[in-house]
Amino acid sequence: MNNNSIYTLQFMLLCFSGFLFFSSFNMIIPELPSHLETMGGGDYKGLIIALFTLTAGLSRPFSGKLADRVGRVPVMIVGAIVCGVAGVLYPFANTLWAFFLLRLFHGFSTGFKPTGTSAYVADIIPLNKRGEAMGVLGFFGSMGMAAGPSIGPLIAKHFSLDIMFYTSAFFAVLSVLILIGMKETLKNTERVGWKHFVVRKEEIYEPRVLSPSIMMMLLVFAFGAIVTVIPDISDQMGLSNRGLFFTYFTIASLMVRLLAGKASDKYGRVPVLKVGSAILLAALLLLANANSAFLLLTTAVLYGVGVGMCSPTIFAWTIDLSDDKHRGRGMATMYIFLEIGIGMGALLGGWVYGNDLSNIPIVFYTCAVCIVTALIYLFSKTVRNLPRVNEI
Repeated sequence: MNNNSIYTLQFMLLCFSGFLFFSSFNMIIPELPSHLETMGGGDYKGLIIALFTLTAGLSRPFSGKLADRVGRVPVMIVGAIVCGVAGVLYPFANTLWAFFLLRLFHGFSTGFKPTGTSAYVADIIPLNKRGEAMGVLGFFGSMGMAAGPSIGPLIAKHFSLDIMFYTSAFFAVLSVLILIGMKETLKNTERVGWKHFVVRKEEIYEPRVLSPSIMMMLLVFAFGAIVTVIPDISDQMGLSNRGLFFTYFTIASLMVRLLAGKASDKYGRVPVLKVGSAILLAALLLLANANSAFLLLTTAVLYGVGVGMCSPTIFAWTIDLSDDKHRGRGMATMYIFLEIGIGMGALLGGWVYGNDLSNIPIVFYTCAVCIVTALIYLFSKTVRNLPRVNEI
């Protein structure tokens, strides 16, 4: 591989597949809280994200093992197929039980595809380009996260919720078609068998990646809460599109991801994370006091900048510390912590909110405490003693 370029055909196909995949399951999120209310489940909005992340987290050890033994591409394909099937089934989930069971099933999609994708990228990108590669990959994923919440409510408004769900499924299918025929990067692949679904204790967790995993959990706690309460806040602020906050946040994230990835390659993962975490803290404190649509969207931009700095840096840091033979397990471990963080944020955020907008400041102050904890951890002795990028 040419160490001066990461832009191979394989990598770019992977990026575009990620764009379609993230568009698929994100386009329905802004409409799910109101959809749940129509079914009489307004008090259970925190479960929309929590149940999704539960199965995503539970499936990580399996997807990590399969990625390391069977192959990166099959794991990605399974995740995308599950996403497509879920999109088709939403119009038929007309009761609370059916809806929540479908959210559990849908979570398997993100339990598989991102794990396989991250391991694949680690295989084809040289060490000194990992931050940049994760920035580019995140750029396309963030484009999907921006496009999805923007077009989903528009489709629901001008057509119907069912058409929105079917469009979500269509995007997932397209992401599968791009992956079919992609060259597998794992050497000595095995045929899938029952043994691959028996996960031993030591295969669940990769201790080498504990530090970036802890950081991921603490930083994404706020995202779980934001996804849960922002649609209702948007309604209160008079925003006609419930996904507009996510659009602003994601576009801001896009603008800094590439630079942040390169900066973490040059200056180190921890210094970039310190700056990004401080920006996230400022954004949450402002969000707790936002009292107009303008301030809400301005805060979305600031929050997006912080996420854009931290996300590719944590992914690159995880790859740095992972054992070459167990990259799938290393990425799965980090994703487990990610799902725990988002799920806890969604549950606690939904519980504190309690469908009472006067509780919103408390929600975001609680999230800010997690960011302060992350900053303390970054300055701790544990992190200072970890090897630098050029020492790995």
